[in-house]
Amino acid sequence: MNRSQGEERFRSLEDIDVSADGSPALRFIISVTYLVVCAAGLVGNLLVLFLVRARQERRTNKINFFILNLAVTDFQFVLTLPFWAVDTALDFSWPFGDAMCKIVLSATVMNMYASVFFLTAMSVTRYRSVASALTERSSPSTCSARGVGALLWALATVATAPTAVFSTVTNVAGEKLCLLRFPEGQHWLAVYHVQKILVAFVVPMFVVCVSYLLLLRLVRRRGMRSNTKRRTQVTRSVTLVVLSFFLCWMPNHAITLWGVLVKFNLVRWDRTYYVVHTYVFPLTVCLAHANSCFNPVIYCMTRRDFRKKLKELWLRE
Repeated sequence: MNRSQGEERFRSLEDIDVSADGSPALRFIISVTYLVVCAAGLVGNLLVLFLVRARQERRTNKINFFILNLAVTDFQFVLTLPFWAVDTALDFSWPFGDAMCKIVLSATVMNMYASVFFLTAMSVTRYRSVASALTERSSPSTCSARGVGALLWALATVATAPTAVFSTVTNVAGEKLCLLRFPEGQHWLAVYHVQKILVAFVVPMFVVCVSYLLLLRLVRRRGMRSNTKRRTQVTRSVTLVVLSFFLCWMPNHAITLWGVLVKFNLVRWDRTYYVVHTYVFPLTVCLAHANSCFNPVIYCMTRRDFRKKLKELWLRE
């Protein structure tokens, strides 16, 4: 692949696609990783759905309601991974047709947005719940949580609209690729990427960090001065949430931003970009997908009530 062909391909591919041309071993590793993440995500999120539904806790606990929605969207998200595994194994030649390209790519992007939105909502809800308990104020009702949930799904659908409209199977250098094809050229694709970086990472990351910083300050000052063990548990849980979200998504969005700068000719296309996009970017995509496996562990297995139910289930068997 020469420089002009490589640049055209990099500027045409959607974030979900990767550029591992000429590296069958890398494509094999990516495909296997997708399948492993899919299997682990299905098991983990099905377990979360079972635990949340047990004793109908989704009706009485706002955080559990958002965990339930997070598990649903992560479950749907990992269901798209076998399609991308096959696509990667076939050197990014999409074999499923144009209709499935729109469905799978739209489902992937929508559930990415929904997962991040519900993660953010959980952060805000957790802070408000603790603040309400410490100040003896009433917290928002489950009905409000349901309304917020419906709003977040609607926002995820709206954010996915460009993907649903412009995703298509396109012949590029003799290969059938499932990607976005905007009618006005690459600038709209760059704008789309900027939107995704801001809406799916920068703004949620800011809200998550602010919520948990306020939560830590609250529990240190008012609620848990004498309970060092509990304070340590909260601090550890907060740290895991923020680090997982940041480490899983930041590399992917950072390289995507680099690509946006290249598209706007603010940064030169060079060999370094080619190497990073070819060999590093695929790994960041796998890491971002893996977040759907980490969420069940972080949000459920670190909570005492879920661990207790899991233990009861295990002993019952």
